[in-house]
This record gives sequence, C-alpha cells and structure tokens, in this order.
Amino acid sequence: MSEILIRNADVVVTMDAARREIARADVLLRGGVIAAVGQGLATSGEVVEARGCVVTPGLVNTHHHLYQTLTRAVPGGQDALLFGWLRTLYPIWAQFGPEEMRISALAGLAELALSGCTMTSDHLYLYPNGARLEDTIDAAREIGLRFHPTRGAMSIGESAGGLPPDALVEEEAAILRDMERVVDAFHDPAEGAMVRVGLAPCSPFSVSRDLMREAAALARDKGVMLHTHLAENDEDIAYSLSRFGCRPGQYAEDLGWTGDDVWHAHCVKLDGSEIELFARSRTGVAHCPCSNCRLGSGIAPVRGMRDRGVKVGLGVDGSASNDAGNLIAEARQTLLLQRVARGADAMSAREALEIATLGGARVLGRGDCGSLEPGKRADIAVWDVSGIEAAGSWDPVAALILCGPSRVRDLFVEGRQVVRDGHVATVDLGRLVETQNRLARRLAG
Repeated sequence: MSEILIRNADVVVTMDAARREIARADVLLRGGVIAAVGQGLATSGEVVEARGCVVTPGLVNTHHHLYQTLTRAVPGGQDALLFGWLRTLYPIWAQFGPEEMRISALAGLAELALSGCTMTSDHLYLYPNGARLEDTIDAAREIGLRFHPTRGAMSIGESAGGLPPDALVEEEAAILRDMERVVDAFHDPAEGAMVRVGLAPCSPFSVSRDLMREAAALARDKGVMLHTHLAENDEDIAYSLSRFGCRPGQYAEDLGWTGDDVWHAHCVKLDGSEIELFARSRTGVAHCPCSNCRLGSGIAPVRGMRDRGVKVGLGVDGSASNDAGNLIAEARQTLLLQRVARGADAMSAREALEIATLGGARVLGRGDCGSLEPGKRADIAVWDVSGIEAAGSWDPVAALILCGPSRVRDLFVEGRQVVRDGHVATVDLGRLVETQNRLARRLAG
C-alpha cells in the first residue's frame, strides 16, 4: 500500500476535537487515509517536504454552479440584483450543451483545487440541449476532487408565474425520473466516497410545492441529501410572502425541507425564529459571502447562526455571480463581513478557517472528512507561507485568512496529488483555458 509523508510542516492545523495545531509536524498518508499526525514520522514511500508551510484539512465548498464558470463578467448582469441578473443570464445558459457543461465544470473545479478545495458540491438545475448531470461528474473525476453533485431542476416557467423562461423548465414527472436515475447510477454512500448525489429543486420561485415535497420523499427513500436556495435577498422574501403567505423558513418546514439531511444556500435574510428552526432541526447553511456582496443581497447572520449551533459551511456560488471560485477568499470575506456587521471581535481567523474545512464537511454529512486525524480521508492542503503574501506575519495560521497565500502549493484528495508546486497535476490547464475562452467567445456571438 503506497505511502506519502508530508514532512516538517511549520504548523499542522488538525481541526480535531481539541483544535490542535502542531508545530514542526508531519502527516502520514496511507491508502487514501490519514495514518498518523505528529512529529518525527517516517516512511519508505514518497516524501513531500513542507518546511515553510502550513498544512490544513482540504477546504470544502458547499454551494456552486460550475456551469456558470463560462459566463463571468457578462455585460447586463454586472450591476443587477438577483432576479434581474437571472433574467440576463437565462437566455445565454439556454445555449449550453454537454460540451459547455463539461468544460465549464473542469475550469471551475481546477480553480477550486488551486484555492485549497478538496471537496465540492455543485447545484446543476438546468439541462439544455442534451446536457446531463454526468457531464459534471466526469469533469470531477478528471480533476480528482471529491464531488457532491446535486440534480437540480426548474419546473415553473414565466408563463406559469415563475422566473425562468419556459424553454429552460422541465416536466416534473421527468425530473423525478431523472433524479432517481442519477442517484441509482452515481451515488456512493460508503465511507470515503468520491461521488455522492443530492436532489436540489432550484428555488421556491422556479418549482412547485408538489415537486419540493416529492423530491424530499424521494431523497429520503434513497438516503441522499436535499439542497436548494433559500432566503437569498429581499426579493426572495417578498416573493415567498406574496406567493405562499409565509416566510421561507416556514415554507421549508411545511414541505419537509428541514433536517440533518438538508442544507440551504445563502440564507441571508433568515430571521431569529428561522435561525432557531435550523438549529433545532440540524439544517445546514451554505454561506456565499462574495456572491452575496456582488448581487447586493446583504450580510448573512453567520454569527447568529453559529452562536445558536446552526451548521454553516462556505460556498463560492456560481462564477457568474461571484465572479471568482476561490474558496480561501470566501473564508476571508466571511470574517470581514461579520466584522462589518458585528464589530472587530465578531469572528476570528481560526473560526473562519474552521467554517471552511470542518464546517463544510459537517454540512455535507461527511464525518470522514474535514479534519486531520488518523482514520479520516487524506484530503489535505499544503500552503507555502514563505512568500511575499505572508512575509512579516507573526501567526502563520491566521495569515492564511488575513493575508495569504490565496493558492495552495500542494493538494491531496484521497491521498492522490491534484495540485503539485502550485500547478494542477491532473489536466493540461493551458489547453483547458483555451477551450473555455473559445466557448465563451462563441456564446457571446
């Protein structure tokens, strides 16, 4: 069984129960699992020298729309709120097909890997021109990240009072059939799984109550998780009140969309009673600070959620609303926004790093990931803090959030190296960028 020893790190941040940080330490990987963490470890296998580096658990991304990596900085959507932004982008996304889905996912996954991410979810809710969920699953396998794709859906188009154009919605019976198909074909419930599928009707303004209920029933029958957008901005709240006569939290609870197997994206506008509901029911939240800023949605009450015990992870959201896919940058933005809202002591750098690692693993139901402990999966980020970004820093762990670096030196997923010396090791990134730009130019006409 092959071994890799990450040796002589300045600090190993374990995120274990005691939140230990071990100076001048090593991490031994064996067969995709962490075999040991400590000082003076030895191996007859490969050695990765980590002097001048901080080693952390891999970061976990709990919300993304990978297909949007192909539509960054689109004119007309750059200065719009959520609903106007969507109306600008929907006609462009309607031109996508399998190639656009796969290439955009490859680019987004490579970007995530370079930012220290070892596990990501993805919310794919439109399937134009023959695109399928497996277009993104194939991309994740090629890059080498641990992947939680969700089979999203939209079923209420403009003609029925919804937001998306009719050309992008599907019949609900067909949606449920394909949800069952992809779970049966790709979901792996085993410990150490590289692919776990979730079910994810897009949002309260694009699907019916019936689909929400039936998707929840199907997910629980199949033993998979549920995901959707919720309470993203003031428009979202107004829509829920006018259409359903209740706030989003009550809407979710009434339809069976709370519980340990559910996580909601954004939740910027949750009120105190909804936060208590999520804490009581163990419902998770994917916090997407950069996207929330970009779309003017507001500052999510992360401090209040955390204080009440709500599970919170980070998400980069789609690259059409961020417009980046850098997860360590999201951790920094999380800290900054909570301080803007609540004061300079509202969140520490270490808490932000915890949310980005262990917090995300908990939201996705991955007790086998998120910390560096014997028996946990070997998902590891190695950060070189000897460069200009962290030069002069007195605390290398806090420096990861407060100043940098913003790109990993090395990244391991299931013990396999995905990033080596700051470069993606699994794909030809130059060729991928060329293809991505060619497709974007074609879409722009």
